[in-house]
Amino acid sequence: MRKQQSQANAQAAELSELRPGQSVELLKELHILTREGRLNQDSRRKLKQVYHLFNFIEPLLTELSADGGGPTLADHGAGKSYLGFILYDLYFKALGHGHIYGVETRAELVEKSRLLAQRLGFGRMSFLNLSVAESSAADELPAQIDVVTALHACDTATDDAIAFGLEKKARAMVLVPCCQAEMAACLRQGKALQLARTPLAELWRHPLHTRELGSQVTNVLRCLYLEASGYQVTVTELVGWEHSMKNELIIARYTGQKKRSAAERLRAILVEFGLEKALGPRFGLAAAANVTEAAAAG
Repeated sequence: MRKQQSQANAQAAELSELRPGQSVELLKELHILTREGRLNQDSRRKLKQVYHLFNFIEPLLTELSADGGGPTLADHGAGKSYLGFILYDLYFKALGHGHIYGVETRAELVEKSRLLAQRLGFGRMSFLNLSVAESSAADELPAQIDVVTALHACDTATDDAIAFGLEKKARAMVLVPCCQAEMAACLRQGKALQLARTPLAELWRHPLHTRELGSQVTNVLRCLYLEASGYQVTVTELVGWEHSMKNELIIARYTGQKKRSAAERLRAILVEFGLEKALGPRFGLAAAANVTEAAAAG
């Protein structure tokens, strides 16, 4: 009897970590809760990350829905759609309008999410079996999306999500980058030349430093690109480092004020690292680079 009471108390304590009104059935379907309604350590970590991200996204959604329209949200690299389902359960369901689009390349996860949304009656959720890059031209998505999210979108998928947000005139973007390898690869290619050119190349002489610096510089360039495109940018931690090493959260809100200084510094950083030609087009410098090349050829 005492053991049963202890188990009941433990379960009640775990359920108290959930948000008021949250669907226990949904959390079981997402395997965040066990069939007995318990939380293991891994599930608690996932839930903490999603809750913390929700705390940043909810005020944006509230602001955007104040006029009675939308909001629409596209979740890129959705995976099992933890974020999308919990956003719907905690916000969109009670709101009564708005739509969430989950974009994911793995067809089996897309189908599972579609079936789960039908089973739970989450009628304003759509799931698309597309890459982030393909989604910009997809007929299934509206011409304008209010909020773009990308939680742990790997390598250049975060850049694709930013390009999607710019194409869809997103009013806000919430991004948690992951596994940036492109910049590190570019730095490795010109390492010997850069070591001879500038002492700053010591920052990426060792392979571990190349990877870490590549990740850091990539995110700095993303922030500058967003500022140059008319967004106000905030960078913070998603959760404590003990929960995730991929922990950088970039929040961008559209203001329409394009910062020329951000574009100039973006270019200067690419030039300093010898990456203007390789990565310039990714950060909106393609046209300027072509003009420079033409002038040099003339």
